Amino acid sequence: MSLDSVLGIFQGVETLFAVPTTMMIARIGLIVLGLVLVFLGKKGTLEPLLMIPMGLGMATVNAAVMFFDPLSLHQGIGTLFVEAQAGATADTVRNAADLMTVLQIDFLQPIYTFMFSNGLIACFMFIGIGSLLDVSFVMLHPFVSMFLALCAELGTILVLPIAQLFGFTAKEAAAIALVGGADGPMVLFASLKLAPELFVPISVVAYLYLGLTYGGYPYLIKAMVPKGIRGTPMSLETGGAGVTSGQKLAFAVILCAFLSFLFPVAAPLFVSLFLGIAIRESGLKPFQDFVSNTLLYASTLFLGLMLGVLCEANTIMNPKVLPLLLLGMLALLLSGIGGLIGGYILWFFRKGRFNPVIGIAGVSCVPSTAKVAQKVAAEANPQAMIMPYALGANISGVITTAIIAAIYVSLLGGH
Repeated sequence: MSLDSVLGIFQGVETLFAVPTTMMIARIGLIVLGLVLVFLGKKGTLEPLLMIPMGLGMATVNAAVMFFDPLSLHQGIGTLFVEAQAGATADTVRNAADLMTVLQIDFLQPIYTFMFSNGLIACFMFIGIGSLLDVSFVMLHPFVSMFLALCAELGTILVLPIAQLFGFTAKEAAAIALVGGADGPMVLFASLKLAPELFVPISVVAYLYLGLTYGGYPYLIKAMVPKGIRGTPMSLETGGAGVTSGQKLAFAVILCAFLSFLFPVAAPLFVSLFLGIAIRESGLKPFQDFVSNTLLYASTLFLGLMLGVLCEANTIMNPKVLPLLLLGMLALLLSGIGGLIGGYILWFFRKGRFNPVIGIAGVSCVPSTAKVAQKVAAEANPQAMIMPYALGANISGVITTAIIAAIYVSLLGGH
């Protein structure tokens, strides 16, 4: 079949259903992308827990609205499954009856309204993530961990002025720049505060790219770090033998209170993260089993599905989204480069006794970037065990991203 014939078919469908050809092509592209995400998640190339429900939701929603315009049914961003702006302001929901009417729009609406649009799902995920983290290495080597984490915020800092050059406001630019921190719950939380009108596309782009870091960062590492250096063995003290659970609990409680005092706008995320750590170190087994399994996995499942069904072509075809896609990619690229530069600096000052690959773990996509660092180092030298150091940088990356997000919201006056 010739190209002219294919275009003729699209034009005929456009005439019949009054749906633009470009929109149909975009939806077909997103269906294919959704299927690819599911396939790569199944293979383990991308994070399966997030990518499989997200890919399925993306393919389904774009197939379901192929021949009609869902915007005719919604006032703003919306799909068959959820209206993202329903009940967004006090004026739209005046009493309990109105609220129940809003919640009956689509079957995922209650999850979006009560967990997604207010950042609660981000807090739930932080509790679960915190319960899996061991802060021993951060306590033993705070300078190494925090230095790498700060270097890996390069994209978060540089993309802010770059995004403003693209015409975004300071608040929108800050929300986009935070994609470079590679901390999904933090991006979700901060975009609600800084740019609620771009909350949906920023969240979709952020989580889509966070899944891709697992597949893309190994190539960045190999491009910047020679094989001989990638396999550098480590000699720093590791493990938590010198740190008791009581000390780790005290560290979590004191640091949480201190950071919340300095940056109150990010206190919900600080308390969520350190609550998870406190549960782990207190030996509260029933709580740890619940938050590290049921709560974390349920939140991840619904987050992935929600992001997928919100990734409808009308959202992606918004004129502001294309530069947002490019800026999100740039932020993550710069953050990865910054982390590796930080690793090189430590390698230089320690006279070659530090593996610079660890720097990529300063990008706080926990634990994906730490696993990427270990995998690439082990390929070059099977004896190179760098996971404890990478996790230390990962944990510090979460903290530094939260601090930068809090600074942006405080200085720019989030909602």
